[in-house]
Amino acid sequence: MTMTRKQFLQSILGVGAGAVALAACGGDDGGGTPIDAPPSNTCTTPANQISGNHGHTLTVSLDDVNAAAEKTYDITGGADHPHMLTITATQFGQIKNGQTLNITSTSGGGHTHTVAVMCVS
Repeated sequence: MTMTRKQFLQSILGVGAGAVALAACGGDDGGGTPIDAPPSNTCTTPANQISGNHGHTLTVSLDDVNAAAEKTYDITGGADHPHMLTITATQFGQIKNGQTLNITSTSGGGHTHTVAVMCVS
């Protein structure tokens, strides 16, 4: 038997729908993903966030993620100093499977940046 998050919470908490909605951290339209469904591993939109950013840019394409081959990116962008960032084949697989990775850039201008790379869908 599959059950929704709402049904699961009601069964273990023995409470009504109002308390379940609060415990579930969001509304429930009666649908939802069954709790025993495997997570979706479909990456459609790679994204990133660069810590302490001051003009650097990184674009990781969906083709890069799907190719899963080590690649080094120049993230200089509009900054006045360079940084490089390497994503390994293994890391691309982790990103594709829904993990957010924090990867450190090379040093430039006397510092490095931590770059969070993930898929948002």
